[in-house]
Amino acid sequence: MTPEEGLATTTSLGPDWVLGEDGLRHRRAARVIVLDDAGRALLVRGHDADQPDRSWWFTVGGGIDAGETEVEAALRELREEAGLVLAPEDLEGPVLTRAGIFHFFAETCRQDEVFFVARVGAGHVPVADGWTEVEREVLDELRWLSADELRAQPHEVFPTVLPDVVEALAGGWDGVVRHLGTENDDEAVAEG
Repeated sequence: MTPEEGLATTTSLGPDWVLGEDGLRHRRAARVIVLDDAGRALLVRGHDADQPDRSWWFTVGGGIDAGETEVEAALRELREEAGLVLAPEDLEGPVLTRAGIFHFFAETCRQDEVFFVARVGAGHVPVADGWTEVEREVLDELRWLSADELRAQPHEVFPTVLPDVVEALAGGWDGVVRHLGTENDDEAVAEG
């Protein structure tokens, strides 16, 4: 039996998570740093079903479906997760990329992420009407946070440089795509 045959082929993560050559569940994802006129970012706070006491903030976004472009996935995720209906020309970027390795649903996963920016007027009240059943189990809230508020709150933040990114992008994007490389979120758990 090969190592691949010994690994489970089903997962609680969903069908878009496939086994990678490294044995980790893998998917590509589009994420959006949504900024309002005050420079605050619309962020999601969630937790892991098998680690309910651990909580973290991250950007709106998720997996890229088969046949979808990165932009199409970003716009769909904005509608589903935050109730924002935007057009492709409303997105800037991609502004950032990262490969995140993290523990979720009792599995170590790898997600290759591309980040866009969307700017909206102050006053948008996010709605979670489009959350899936799994998202309703693990997502706790949507909230507008400034870079300083994000730095001051007690939960983990992913990517870890997100407060600095929010602060920099609030003043405008310089057209340069930043590549964060691989960020192993599980190391934060091991150190904590």
